[in-house]
Amino acid sequence: MIQKTYFKTKDYCKVKFSFSAENAEQVEILGLNSDWENSVLMRRKKDGSFSCDVSLPKNSQHEFKYRVNAVEWLNEPAADRETANVYGGSNSVIIL
Repeated sequence: MIQKTYFKTKDYCKVKFSFSAENAEQVEILGLNSDWENSVLMRRKKDGSFSCDVSLPKNSQHEFKYRVNAVEWLNEPAADRETANVYGGSNSVIIL
């Protein structure tokens, strides 16, 4: 799930990412701000899902993927759209 919060006086949008994956011990987001090297680590909640808040620039779009347990790459089902990637798969896209 993706929840966007816009602020009238700020040039960024607060985005809350929430994700659940079976047998997940760790979930991280890669690709935001075109950064595929440094991940955003998500926190585990009591219900077993993972979440994090990220501030991203308004009027931008970002490709991203979730990496589960450092090996499995998954897309966000609630993303604004998907786009093909160079590996023959697809990336999630968020549009702000």
